Amino acid sequence: TLTLVENSQVRYAEAEPLYEQALAVHRQVLGEGHPDTATSLNNLAVLYESQGRYAEAQPLYKQALAVREQVLGEEHPDTAQSLGNLAYLYASQGRYAEAEPLYEQALAICKQVLGREHPSTRVCCRNLADLYERQGKHEQAAAQRAAC
Repeated sequence: TLTLVENSQVRYAEAEPLYEQALAVHRQVLGEGHPDTATSLNNLAVLYESQGRYAEAQPLYKQALAVREQVLGEEHPDTAQSLGNLAYLYASQGRYAEAEPLYEQALAICKQVLGREHPSTRVCCRNLADLYERQGKHEQAAAQRAAC
């Protein structure tokens, strides 16, 4: 198990400069307000979050969300993804009150834009149910799971 942990840390160390370089190139070539720049911000945030570097991940998730809302609109699947990612980050830190409205908004977007049966909608639905469960809202969690 220690070898796996060491190996994953090496992979993170290898990946980080590549993600940072991709972000720098997107910023320089495409600008801050481009959807591909938002994707690079999101990817680097995911990397940081997976290492428990929440303080570094949060502003990147927020920047990606802001770009996606401005450029793609509030009712776009990528905007829903950003909302869900930020919600997941908050939930990972026990910040449930901040995570809940973001998950709810992400789910509403997915239902409206992708439909109830889409895999992304189902993931949003399960994430919200899991959050309710972690907060001890067992009836809401059960109802949410039934809706998935």
